[in-house]
Amino acid sequence: MSPPVRPAATPETADVPRVIARRTDVRCPSAEDWTSEYEDDPGPRDACGVFGVWAPDEDVANLTYYGLYALQHRGQEAAGIAVADGRTVLVFKELGLVAQVFDEVTLASLSGHVAVGHTRYSTTGSSTWENAQPSYRSSRGGGAVALGHNGNLTNTVKLAADLVDTGQGRIRATTDSDLITAMLAAHSGPTLEEAAMDVLPRLDGAFSLVFCDTSILYAARDTHGVHPLVLGRLGGDGPDSGWVVASETAALDIVGAGFVREVEPGELVIIDAGGPRSRRYAPATPHGCLFEYVYLARPDTTIAGRSVHATRVEVGRTLAREAPADADLVIGVPQSGVPAAVGFAEASHIPYGEGLVKNSYVGRTFIQPSQTIRQRGIRLKLNPLRDVIDGRRLVVVDDSIVRGNTQRALVRMLREAGATEVHVRISSPPVRWPCFYGIDFATRAELIANSASIEEIRESLGADSLAYVSLDGLVEASRQPAGKLCRACFDGVYPVPLPHVDHLGKYLLEDPQDGEPAAGAQAVVPAGVLPEETFADEITMGLNGAAPSADDFLSGDRTDLSGDCDGSDLSTRAEVGSDPGGADSSSVPVGSVIPAVRQR
Repeated sequence: MSPPVRPAATPETADVPRVIARRTDVRCPSAEDWTSEYEDDPGPRDACGVFGVWAPDEDVANLTYYGLYALQHRGQEAAGIAVADGRTVLVFKELGLVAQVFDEVTLASLSGHVAVGHTRYSTTGSSTWENAQPSYRSSRGGGAVALGHNGNLTNTVKLAADLVDTGQGRIRATTDSDLITAMLAAHSGPTLEEAAMDVLPRLDGAFSLVFCDTSILYAARDTHGVHPLVLGRLGGDGPDSGWVVASETAALDIVGAGFVREVEPGELVIIDAGGPRSRRYAPATPHGCLFEYVYLARPDTTIAGRSVHATRVEVGRTLAREAPADADLVIGVPQSGVPAAVGFAEASHIPYGEGLVKNSYVGRTFIQPSQTIRQRGIRLKLNPLRDVIDGRRLVVVDDSIVRGNTQRALVRMLREAGATEVHVRISSPPVRWPCFYGIDFATRAELIANSASIEEIRESLGADSLAYVSLDGLVEASRQPAGKLCRACFDGVYPVPLPHVDHLGKYLLEDPQDGEPAAGAQAVVPAGVLPEETFADEITMGLNGAAPSADDFLSGDRTDLSGDCDGSDLSTRAEVGSDPGGADSSSVPVGSVIPAVRQR
């Protein structure tokens, strides 16, 4: 087997009270006021981006590369592409950004008429090569399955136990995505379509799936439609046109595909030479993720017929009406805070200006910064325009506050640049609850709004005032019915039943109790408001075994419990999985070809 290609890295509804906390002792904080320097505060991160294409007359690998590039914001830990040519499936995946993983030589080796692509941020399983996607399995019928997954299952433990107990397979990777792939591959049905129709109804939680066998492309969305998934068409209406499935409409635009429709909740789409076919595997009960509009999706994406950019601008207008401020200039925190800042300026008649410059080449880096650089913190990503800021009263609009570290450092930086007042406005309600459907928030113990009041948060940030948009205002701006949205991170109402706290978490398949998956883990928390005691074990995982108090957040002296992998072991990934382990390996070593198989 030839060594893996190592391309050079490139740069890359309970309403929230509309309370405005105001500062009375205005002064510029000194160094002594800030007992800890800026800590990395990655904020909420989505699970993944998925992309699939069926196009016999196109270079499907290149199309998928560009599609993944458009979806890079949804995951920066790993990227991969699987291609099928009617006989074989070839998978290439690696840790890193899309442009780091693939080059022209690699893409040229990926030939076929079907492709599945994936860009990952881990919400189940560690950030390792084995857990990168697309995941692969040889199927019982002699075929193959390659799959990409955006979302998070909530019955992972039970499904894994059932798979082992029935002798159908074993999990080598440690993700719910590989578990789905194993279930599809182990099914005794004559086709992957029939396997999917049996397996999909058994999955609980959130999933937008794109998968393929050696000839056919499939797409499926959970019954709640938590995360977006869209269908597009390449080449017009002719008989030779191709088809594309993607997490966001922006990816369709990038590859020149026209938007056809959304994949419906509870729907399986099958794409082959006859074009797309649809099968309903379960009734739809829509609960689309509201946070997609706030932060996760690109502004040039459309979700449920509503432009994400237009939604964010409207949220800014709402925020100006709900929480006005007496100021000279409105600025947004790039990128997702900018549209809301524009809307705030329009509604408040306060001029909008660009007060912060973002370094476009700073993202998730695999180089650990030195302590000196770490202390400079936020300036790696943002730098103020002093001539715009100096001597002015500012309204600063950001999309959300998770731990508060970023906003704390930002307020300090703006004051040092000469701002006389800093009024912080947030275009989402306070995030008080974690997400179990595919967004990697902090734990509930780390969410500052869970333990501190708005006034305490304002004091912690050092802002002159602080206000959040109301939940009703955010929902209204999305133009979606409140009952068809998942708002759990804001109000604690979870539309999908959750299992016991012991069966929730990122590393369920890596460190199971007693060395085996817990069998028969039934959901004990029904859909609805999650009781406080459900999080008892999680909350006690705070500082030194105790739940962080408001004082912990105010001091800024906290431990980062997020467990994010910085990818510093990237250089060793070429050695992982160097032994193919046979045709039934759960994942394909970098650059290796799956033995030729024919779909029966």
